[in-house]
Order: sequence, then C-alpha cells, then structure tokens
Amino acid sequence: MATPAVFKDHFSGHSGAYERYRPDYPPALYAWLAQHAPARRLAVDVATGNGQAAVGLAEHFDAVVALEPSAEQLRQARAHPRVEYRQVSAEAMSLAVDSADLVVAAQAAHWFDWPVFIAGAGRILGPGGILAIWCYGLFECDPAVDRLVADFSRDVVGPWWPRERRHVEEGYRERVPPFPALDAPRFEMQADWDFDAVLGYLGTWSAVRRAVARTGRNPLGLLEAPLRSAWGADARRVRWPLVLRVHRVR
Repeated sequence: MATPAVFKDHFSGHSGAYERYRPDYPPALYAWLAQHAPARRLAVDVATGNGQAAVGLAEHFDAVVALEPSAEQLRQARAHPRVEYRQVSAEAMSLAVDSADLVVAAQAAHWFDWPVFIAGAGRILGPGGILAIWCYGLFECDPAVDRLVADFSRDVVGPWWPRERRHVEEGYRERVPPFPALDAPRFEMQADWDFDAVLGYLGTWSAVRRAVARTGRNPLGLLEAPLRSAWGADARRVRWPLVLRVHRVR
C-alpha cells in the first residue's frame, strides 16, 4: 500500500464505534449517481472511513477503489469482492488519468486540502465523469430532542469542534467543485434508534472525542439525563438531510 500523507486524524481512535453507530447512506443515492455516471467501470471513494459508501457503490460499479489514510479505519472496513482498499490520502490519489467514472467524498470533503483534491479528482475522472461530495449536520427527530442536541453541539462541545467543521455547518457553501453542476434530488439518511444508539452516535463526534482527550471528562455526562428524559423508552426515527453537490467533469 502507498504511504499515506500526513493528515488530521479525528476518528482512528474510535473506528469501531464509528462503524457501529454511524448511519448508512440511502441506497437510492448510489443508484442515482450510477445512473448519471458515463459508465459503471470504476468508482473511487475518497476518505472511505469504514467503507460504507464504497460498499454501496459496489452494487452498481464493476470495481470500487476506496482510499483512506487511517490504517485503523481500514482494519474496520467492510469487505466486498469489488472493493479494493488503499491506504492513501485524498491529496495523494495515484490512479491513472481518465480512469474513473465517479469520484465521491462522503462526509469528508471538509477535511481535504481542497485545491489539491480537486486537481486530483479532475485528473483521474474521464470525460463526462462525475464528482459528488456530500455531508450532513445534526440529525432531526423532534423539537425537544433537536433543541437539546443543538445546544450541546454549540454550547458544550462547540469549542472542541475542529475548525473544518464550519464547512458542514455552512452546507458546503465554500466547497463547490469548479465543474458544471447537476441538479440532484434530495436525499436523507434515516434510522430507528433507541437511546443507547443515539448516545453511542453522539460519542463518535470529533468534538466529543477531542473534549475527552483534552480534559479527561466526557461531556456527554451533561447531556445524558435530559436527553434520556426527552427521548423516552421507545425507539425513535431520526433523519439527516444530505447536502449533496454533483458536478460533471468536461
């Protein structure tokens, strides 16, 4: 495997929890991207993490190359016969020129050296190739739960969010690829979670992990009781609307 470039690693220390508690992207998203790609020979998933998007894309493409700089994340990655994992950063893509039909970055483009990534994606995408990036912010459940989670994100762990998080909060306003845009339908993730699952998910936030590492205290202790009261005993439906940008190269 190629030697990874230096990168800001906010997730390796809890890659198992990330695999367990992060929601899955909707299958309809992968189908729509495949429908608009010029061919279905090769998709590239950049900063694949646990391989969630890579495995989804593999249902529609002959081959998927999944790039991830974190060795620990790759150890947790989901196996699939059409997915090849490589320990490579977004800034060091080494695939052949014009070899890819689709390049995606799922909940990851805010971490990249943006000009370097765009140049690399433009180089490996063939004529008519598609570049798609997407992100999601806080989940939506009901007003009481949403208010507690928003207050926790802003007031309790707000200082611990990496500065790149602002791109997510701004809906990728400054992450616009310099290629013609495609109109995309709205997609969202959904999950039916009990309280333990939602607390586990919140524990994967980079801001929570940084707060624990720097202070030795878990800030979720401040949220757990009021959130449990608002959540109740039953499973609840949670939703994450996706911010999706899709662009066609050449």
